[in-house]
Amino acid sequence: MLEQSREAAASPWHQGELEMQRSLGVVERMDGPGRNFVRKAMPEQHRAFFPMLPFVVLGTVDAKGEVWATIRAAQPGFMSSPDPETLEVRLPREPADPADAGMEDGAAIAMLGIQLETRRRNRLNGVIGRTDAGAFRLRVGQSFGNCPQYIQPRAAAFIRDPALPTALPPLRSRELDQRARRMVEDADTFFVASYVDRDNGERQVDVSHRGGYAGFVHLGTDGALTVPDFAGNRFFNTLGNFLVNPKAGLVFVDFETGDMLQMTGRVEVLLDSPDIAAFPKAERLWRFTPEEIVLRPDALPLRWSRRTEV
Repeated sequence: MLEQSREAAASPWHQGELEMQRSLGVVERMDGPGRNFVRKAMPEQHRAFFPMLPFVVLGTVDAKGEVWATIRAAQPGFMSSPDPETLEVRLPREPADPADAGMEDGAAIAMLGIQLETRRRNRLNGVIGRTDAGAFRLRVGQSFGNCPQYIQPRAAAFIRDPALPTALPPLRSRELDQRARRMVEDADTFFVASYVDRDNGERQVDVSHRGGYAGFVHLGTDGALTVPDFAGNRFFNTLGNFLVNPKAGLVFVDFETGDMLQMTGRVEVLLDSPDIAAFPKAERLWRFTPEEIVLRPDALPLRWSRRTEV
């Protein structure tokens, strides 16, 4: 399966991704990479990569159809791959996490394995087969790697047993308070989840990394976030999803405190706007308006320190 030829493999791109590629005139150029690199099973290096990680980024969809991004941490080895089509994940349910509602048996899910200190990252999406409240098995729908662009290198360390959740309750709101605004305005990293329901009836979720210099996300007085989109691999998984289904889930992390800011809301893609000029090196923008906000103090048992070299 992993050696499937370009001619035999079907194109993975849906209409939103194709529309984004068409806007740059790269549809034909991206046909080959799509067939060759977006696989229906994990290559060996990905199967070896996920078990090394102390955390994973997840994208899920709740019963209302709202999409959430989250980060879950555990001791390395909590993920394992018994075969190329399967990733087993040992994580307990977490009611305080709004993304947990989308982790039922049969639900579509996306995963991003990212190692900040080496800037390696690999992505998966698929369907959950839940074995019990403490574990699930992901059946791979798509598997592919990403380049290290825009990843700010950091080293992680546990400050408590990851099996012990924080005692601090989540704070839910409809608007960003001063603390949440500061997390957005100071960020050099966040993660974004999106999804589409494809013509064959399958739901396809994606979760992806976004990075830049601190302050690269602009937060308006109306509470909307404007995000620059820089040159990348031209897959356009995220923006392609937005064109079909303008919903997004964002998660920001305070790497020094373990606080996590999760938001779900609506998106507008700006392919041609005078505002693009205000963002150095941006090729386009997208604007996110949060509708539900959850600030979870001390949610993560990890703390990260910046690294100046990799």
